[in-house]
Amino acid sequence: MTFGKTKIYDMKKKDEIPVIEPKDILIGKADAPFTLIEFVDYESEESEKVHATVKKVMEHFKGKINYNLRHFPQMRIHQRAHKAAEAAVAAAQEGKFYEMHEMLLKNRRHLGTISLNSYAKEVGIKNKSYLANLIDGKYGWTVQDDIRTGLDLGIKNAPAFFINGEKLEGHVTEKSLTEFINHAIRKRKVRNAA
Repeated sequence: MTFGKTKIYDMKKKDEIPVIEPKDILIGKADAPFTLIEFVDYESEESEKVHATVKKVMEHFKGKINYNLRHFPQMRIHQRAHKAAEAAVAAAQEGKFYEMHEMLLKNRRHLGTISLNSYAKEVGIKNKSYLANLIDGKYGWTVQDDIRTGLDLGIKNAPAFFINGEKLEGHVTEKSLTEFINHAIRKRKVRNAA
């Protein structure tokens, strides 16, 4: 994991506190030649369903690909998805991003603030300010950055997948995701051979 370039200033301590942003978190081998990016909505049934598929595909391509999770809460239909995404970012500050990601998907129907605080304890978050940070929206701007990036990429709903800048079109299945990654690998081999 690497630290983001953006910093928050703690006015009480007058110290810089680096913020670990979702765009800077890679799951898997850090120097893998390919990065699979998923934009997720924690209240989305489809995001929950596709998660098992992503895990299988990541295991299949272990060492060749890493995984980057970004947020794209569809707030018109999922009012709690934004706060859930903030909870994942808050968990990232203690190295628990992926654990919280899985917890949120598993509990996608129960994402109220008190539940989010409870999930944080379950995944091992120690920060006593966790709940206050959620209530204050301390990490809301990182979720907004992900949303802006998603909109710039033409995303209309989540989940949405990209690999090395190319978008996966159509329904996500184990077969389609595997073919998508294999296509990217072949494309790179052709480019490198030229």
